[in-house]
Amino acid sequence: MTHAANTDISFSAASDGAAPLQILTPPHPVLRQKARLVKPEDVADIRKILPSMFSAMYQAPGIGLAAPQVGLSQRFLLVDLGEKDARDPIVMINPEVIAETEDMAAREEGCLSLPNQYAEVVRPEKIRVRWNTINGDVMEREAEGLLATCIQHEIDHLEGVLFVDHLSALRRNMILRRLAKELKRK
Repeated sequence: MTHAANTDISFSAASDGAAPLQILTPPHPVLRQKARLVKPEDVADIRKILPSMFSAMYQAPGIGLAAPQVGLSQRFLLVDLGEKDARDPIVMINPEVIAETEDMAAREEGCLSLPNQYAEVVRPEKIRVRWNTINGDVMEREAEGLLATCIQHEIDHLEGVLFVDHLSALRRNMILRRLAKELKRK
């Protein structure tokens, strides 16, 4: 296990005692902004907020959460496809897809910012992603299947893109109207 993985696990474990952050829903403007790059001077604040971000993601429950979803217009995200008793958290700072296959895969997606809304989205089947760890190390990894979908979905958030933006205008508008109606009822 790498030092970065140990660090990511410690933030995940700290989520048990952390108050979850509120997850934003449309039409909150930060969800549509392109997030700025994380600078070295931002890292101390990110370290403080990560347990509360993991707490929000796990309680939702979800497998990925990008900073804009909790009101931070910065380029970082977390993913964890592991089960509760076998967490596998990854914190990605300034992530970028550096390669993708031409082969596409369709997968049903949902989003913590669009609760209870799902649709099939087509994305590259495999990707190679590069990011910085919280300790400043540069990492690269190939991802496929659900992990590739999740990373691409969260990076979209850093660009101000929601999964419904990959759908037809008719389907997107139907989902957003249904969400607005459900949120109004709450």
